[in-house]
Amino acid sequence: MKFILIAIGGAFGALFRYFVSKVFNTHFPFNYIPLGTVIVNVLGAFLLSFVLFSSIERFEVNPNFVLFFGTGFLGAFTTFSTFAYETLSLFLTSPFRALVYFFANLFFGFFAAFFGMVLGRGKFL
Repeated sequence: MKFILIAIGGAFGALFRYFVSKVFNTHFPFNYIPLGTVIVNVLGAFLLSFVLFSSIERFEVNPNFVLFFGTGFLGAFTTFSTFAYETLSLFLTSPFRALVYFFANLFFGFFAAFFGMVLGRGKFL
């Protein structure tokens, strides 16, 4: 049953990642860095942190929901492999753009995860 929950969540997460990336890359063309990947990774970092800290410290969350949403959906929604590929592709044409992209993912992803932790815990630290 657990594998099915993860697989279904992963299928939805992958489809949603494709949709969000296409929307941001098509309707908000920002050619300096691949904005769609930054958005999905930052949003995923926030949501995973929020769900996990909420379930640990504030609410009783069904472990099956954590498997479905955290492991399945968000695991497929966020994308380290695309981030790595796009960073290297940018590096070949513009090392500076690659660094901007790399640090944008790290900085905003960490900040989003921190914000998710604060909201999930209901307290700052």
